[in-house]
Amino acid sequence: MRAGAAALPHPRLRPGVLRYHGYRLAVPRPRLEVPVGAVTLVLGFGAPVRVSGPGQETTTLVSLIGGLTTLPAVGEHLGAGAGIEILLTPWAAFRLLGVEQHTLARRCTDPGALPGGERWPRLAEALEELPDWRARFALLDRALPAWLEAGPAWSPRVEYAWRLLERSGGRVPVRRLAREVGWSERQVQSRFREQIGLTPKEAARIVRLQRTVRLLTSGLSQAETAALCGFYDQAHLSGEFRAMTGRTPGAFTAARAAVAAAGGAAGEDGEADRLGGAVTSLLL
Repeated sequence: MRAGAAALPHPRLRPGVLRYHGYRLAVPRPRLEVPVGAVTLVLGFGAPVRVSGPGQETTTLVSLIGGLTTLPAVGEHLGAGAGIEILLTPWAAFRLLGVEQHTLARRCTDPGALPGGERWPRLAEALEELPDWRARFALLDRALPAWLEAGPAWSPRVEYAWRLLERSGGRVPVRRLAREVGWSERQVQSRFREQIGLTPKEAARIVRLQRTVRLLTSGLSQAETAALCGFYDQAHLSGEFRAMTGRTPGAFTAARAAVAAAGGAAGEDGEADRLGGAVTSLLL
């Protein structure tokens, strides 16, 4: 069983802080997490979660940061657990966490190990002591603004370049991004590494994957989706999808449909997907 709640952060934290998601697990169940354009900060106060996947070491942590990645991962709590997931744009994570995002990409990291990271376990302890999710979300609304303000400033041009990728479905080449934001291609690559964690091409793959999986799970065929998302053909879509999710498109959509038919499409708390408007997870 998964019981919890979700909420939007205070307006002064948005749009950088995207969402809060509180969870409480009595009977843990593995979840496949697919690449998404957000950094996840988990403040846990229960059993640790084990995260494994291609291209990364298996980690077991109570609290963790999941940086941007183009690869899938499987997370499984090792017993009853609870916590809050804070979903962040990568440039807001750069500011809040105070480290270059390439150091967090493609892996899970203990937030307590970061410079100044002692505040995160203290915050997790304070959240655990509160009586309900509303009080916990209110504490985050009070604590996070000052920490954001104290961090390194992100570049509005990085955010603008990301929004261009989103609007295009990941189909804007680096040369055009550079022209649009007034940087050289080398500067775009450098700033993305610092404030996004990935190259522009890798970021575009995530954006395109998210559009692809939304269309497929909405009922479009693979051929229609391939044409709309700019793949050469259906085989190209299938190969990219499998590389980034660990499943073929047909297997992924069938598994989502099976969970839905069993009454768990959104989990017992109504939230299998961790981010509104995105397909982030598959219950295994």
